Amino acid sequence: MLYRNGNAVVLEFNTKGIENRRVGRNRQLVLETLGRSPAPMSAYQILDELKCEGLQAPLQVYRALDQLIRERRVHKIESLSAFTLCTHDDDSDHRVVVFTICEKCRQTSEVHAPKVTEILDAIAGGQQLRMSSATVELTGLCETCDNG
Repeated sequence: MLYRNGNAVVLEFNTKGIENRRVGRNRQLVLETLGRSPAPMSAYQILDELKCEGLQAPLQVYRALDQLIRERRVHKIESLSAFTLCTHDDDSDHRVVVFTICEKCRQTSEVHAPKVTEILDAIAGGQQLRMSSATVELTGLCETCDNG
């Protein structure tokens, strides 16, 4: 699992599920780049960071991102057209992702909200739909920007 520890990026592997798969070089580079970033990044920002590593084409970044999204290691934040690391625990329900996004500074946080999953499951069930995924993006001003 890749996670932030202060300013350091820590990469840990365990032996279960998707974490046990071999990580391709481009995916590894994208994971590390997102792990160093304090904010979500667009694919072109990622490419700019990785040109010195030999990545030259947007398609290389998009392919890596697509695979990382399928592996539930990365999320796309649609309203920002940007990508961020997944901070869910391996054992948590990955179907629903909730983000808070500051409209001014773009500070973004992934929120673990099991009750939101329950509510969305109930709504989907009421429509005879078995929910496979949902992304909720809450926008507003963070405390710092609201007071500044």
